[in-house]
Amino acid sequence: MALDRRSVLAGLSALAIAPRGAFAAPVKDATGRAIEIPEKVTRVFPAGPPAAIMLYTLAPDLLLGWPRANRPEEIEFLLPEVGTRAEIGRITGRGNTANLEAVIALKPDLILDVGSTSQTFVSLAERVREQTGIPYALLDGRFDATAASYRLLGALTKRERQAEALAVYAEETSRTITQRIGAIPIGERPRVYYARGPRGLETGLGGSINVETIEMLARNVAGETRGGLANISIEQVLLWNPDVIVTIDQTFAANVRSEPAWASVSAVQKNRVHLSPKLPFGWVDFPPSVNRLIGLWWLAKILYPERFPEDINKLTQEFYKRFYHVDISDAQLARVLAGRG
Repeated sequence: MALDRRSVLAGLSALAIAPRGAFAAPVKDATGRAIEIPEKVTRVFPAGPPAAIMLYTLAPDLLLGWPRANRPEEIEFLLPEVGTRAEIGRITGRGNTANLEAVIALKPDLILDVGSTSQTFVSLAERVREQTGIPYALLDGRFDATAASYRLLGALTKRERQAEALAVYAEETSRTITQRIGAIPIGERPRVYYARGPRGLETGLGGSINVETIEMLARNVAGETRGGLANISIEQVLLWNPDVIVTIDQTFAANVRSEPAWASVSAVQKNRVHLSPKLPFGWVDFPPSVNRLIGLWWLAKILYPERFPEDINKLTQEFYKRFYHVDISDAQLARVLAGRG
């Protein structure tokens, strides 16, 4: 029998005000909001891809589903029983697709968002919490906040010990890499262009979350203008004339060396165009979450090979075991590092 809108709204109201059992002591999220969570958290709804990835790495059993269903080549590098969970849409970001009725129907104990902590997202979180009665926590998605966000997520999910181990890995990785290049003046670091899209003409401007790891290590040629992702012209790339190009697009990586328009770019002439790995998630961004930790090692070895003698094969296998909970074979490793997907 079909339900009219009044009946649906009445049902939502009843769910929103229904008692949710015993609550633990409130936990303050990254915005300072006190989040009242149930004594036992068993079901978490990720508001977007960065939240889904961070939650999966810490507590895969709590993940209700994915903002976008994983493809077979991605599931191969995830726990099969979790990687295959259903697509449940997203509350934040481009193409938000989850309506609140669907969120409530999944009966989460917590809604988790990892990303911007601006007032816009605080207002969204409060509005969703008021309409659903479900606690909604915001964690800082900036790369340098990774360790702090893991510790907060550990407190929210009662997985403090596991979260601490991942937080320490994040801290040690960032500290090791930044210390080794710390003596290199900014003006002497490589000039890098981050190429997105099949034509390579979308990039991250200065301060964009999409190029955080690049800007930790090198000079972003698009960094003089602050902003997020932007479309630019080939003429602008020629003016920048980057030393290194990092891309996430297979088509662009395969074709750029034969494109006359790109022929005079220093990075192309010197064969310094690098295709970033992206299975199961991108190593530079796409999405910008904790998957960037292994990408920081990869970037460091590309940009400063003499300073980073570590074996990227071993680093990758250890990272996938620790964060994605899988052992990968040598053949799988080769596919990952080739940037195939």
